[in-house]
Amino acid sequence: MVANRLPVDFTVDENGDVDWQRSPGGLVTALEPVMRGADGAWVGWSGAPGLEHEPFTADEMLLVPVTLSADEIERYYEGFSNDTLWPLYHDVISPPTYHRQWWDAYRKVNLRFAEAAAAQAAPGAVVWVHDYQLQLVPKMLRDLRPDLRIGFFDHIPFPPVELFGQLPWRSQIVEGLLGADLIGFQRGGDASNFVRAVRRLTKHTTRGPIVTVTDDDGQITRHVRAAAFPISIDSKHFDELARKPEVQERAAEIRADLGNPQIMMLGVDRLDYTKGIRHRIKAYGELLQDGRLDVEHATLVQVASPSRENVGAYQELREHVEGLVGRINGEFGELGHSAIHYLHHSYPPEEMAALYLAADVMLVTSLRDGMNLVAKEYVAARSDDQGVLVLSEFTGAADELAPGPLLVNPHDIDGMKDIIVAAAHMDHREQRRRMRRLRRKVMSDDVAKWSETFLGVLTAMPPRTSHV
Repeated sequence: MVANRLPVDFTVDENGDVDWQRSPGGLVTALEPVMRGADGAWVGWSGAPGLEHEPFTADEMLLVPVTLSADEIERYYEGFSNDTLWPLYHDVISPPTYHRQWWDAYRKVNLRFAEAAAAQAAPGAVVWVHDYQLQLVPKMLRDLRPDLRIGFFDHIPFPPVELFGQLPWRSQIVEGLLGADLIGFQRGGDASNFVRAVRRLTKHTTRGPIVTVTDDDGQITRHVRAAAFPISIDSKHFDELARKPEVQERAAEIRADLGNPQIMMLGVDRLDYTKGIRHRIKAYGELLQDGRLDVEHATLVQVASPSRENVGAYQELREHVEGLVGRINGEFGELGHSAIHYLHHSYPPEEMAALYLAADVMLVTSLRDGMNLVAKEYVAARSDDQGVLVLSEFTGAADELAPGPLLVNPHDIDGMKDIIVAAAHMDHREQRRRMRRLRRKVMSDDVAKWSETFLGVLTAMPPRTSHV
């Protein structure tokens, strides 16, 4: 496994001993169950600048740290990954920034990851590379170790070629990805976007999801498959968490602390401009202003976990969101009844399960999202078959879960207001019908099935030959 981050944050004391704790993040949450007990290694960055250490074992996994300097973190991670690729791949909701120095750092760091993976991999091993921070690794790894079976999974959207074409290093990214045997995406549309980019930007030929890779002499060397493999969660784990008596007691306690509202709405997001937090809060504030909801009977809990706080766009977003929350609370709040409870923290899974159980309406209003695992966590936690999921049609989850959720276009504030009101007043019979449908999907298509499907397709692909 090769990913930007290790599944743990670790520190080394003066005696050289390692102290570690599990690190947060959706990618880690998704991949950790896959790696537990597997005969393999996880290559990734420690999360701290300049920290060097030999491979070590934690939580039954061999972890191989890749060292990044503070300058590389600024240029490769905060710069090219999160201020160039992230906004470009999310429909330019925020304008991307292009710097040649950032690209140089990205290329240099990708090579370091590839070299670390090449050093760990046994002959003929399977290597699974993850996400937009490491798109050059497949080809670099292929050049270093042509014996390997290489898969790549893109956890975020892949943009239309009309947007992707803005990137000065677009061809290098495409060729980097084509080093893999299998390239996975969240949605069929993302896979199609990639294949179109191959046709537009390279000389390789395509037929459906298959890209035929040729060398400089035009000889066919490999076939690469690009396809959708929608990711999921450890559904059983969340279901079991939500059934624990202490979690159910905590859910009741949360509602009591909020004044036992008739309608508790919940948003859970990283504080990211792609998540539609401002649109959601604006719609909720207008519903209070219109009198269609009131603070005596309804409240919104917004969990916004800290994210990329060194990137300017994220600092501006936090200021805007907190200002909006303050204005709405000041205008509509009453003693004992806040309009919005805003929580700028991350919470452990037990607390999240309790929040999901407490919430009558889950609001997922992303402007663009590869999948959105929060929507699936909410469903997995609702073994009582109650609750309503309001879900943006611009998430990968919308492709999978419809018609169970109420789908919304977050750019349409009036339409979103109507759907929020419909969710708040949905009768229990309709809630049960929709939630049962959602749970059948989420409980059967879990993260284990996702990884088994991807790895099954990867290992079944024909072996590479010099001329196919």
